[in-house]
Amino acid sequence: MKTTNQFLTALLMLFLLVMPMTISAQDEEPKRPEFYSVTKSYWSSNYEGTPAEWRATEKEYRDKVTSKNEYIMWSMHFMHLFTENSNEVLYVQTYPNWEAIGKAAARNAELEKEAWPDEEARNAFLDKLNSAYSIYHSDEIYATLPGAKPMDAEITEDMVLYWRLNKMAFPEDGTWDEWTTLNKKVTEDVIHKNEYVKGYYPSMHAWGSDRRDFNQVIWLDSMSALENMFDRYEELMKEALTEEEGKAYGKYFKSHGDYLYAPLKY
Repeated sequence: MKTTNQFLTALLMLFLLVMPMTISAQDEEPKRPEFYSVTKSYWSSNYEGTPAEWRATEKEYRDKVTSKNEYIMWSMHFMHLFTENSNEVLYVQTYPNWEAIGKAAARNAELEKEAWPDEEARNAFLDKLNSAYSIYHSDEIYATLPGAKPMDAEITEDMVLYWRLNKMAFPEDGTWDEWTTLNKKVTEDVIHKNEYVKGYYPSMHAWGSDRRDFNQVIWLDSMSALENMFDRYEELMKEALTEEEGKAYGKYFKSHGDYLYAPLKY
């Protein structure tokens, strides 16, 4: 029988071993990010601008800096819909590999100087940009996992991002084989077959506050699709897993939180 710590170590190590490698240059499919960062910021009560001015400032930075940074594959801001703090603003960036994370920050600094050669003008713009947020923020880095259901359409402003943040449990009677078998069933026969799930992206903790984190990020067409997705999920779970398998799968989860965000229209 495995101890909790032994199973925790085995699970995390094997998660890392099965992470997809980036696709080689000769492949036609685009490279898949191996990591993404999430910066959670909060609105500043002292911000003197309007929401439109904030969006315009973020768009200018995105156009002149982020979109030109070869180490950042994709980025987007997300606004609070239903979360624990209505002042939340998420900023997500994806990277092809671990090394790109550090290189991206250095490249941003270079691109800022190219976009605003005058130091005084550059500092004024960055001060304006940062003034929208309070001084507190948090950063997490997550590793992507196999089993994604990629989006086959462009993200629209009506879409909703449902973020299920699971806290993994590591039962003493748990095994890697059992977990991977059950999770594969749920991924393929429940999540992928749920017509209300337009995109699905699983990931796990790589750097941050809690190594138990297992994320399930789902794109929905609208808020109205959320209830339909849950109803369909329950139907498909009953078809995919026996009652015994359902209980076995549940023992690997300690708890979870549900969060809804709206993508920012720049």
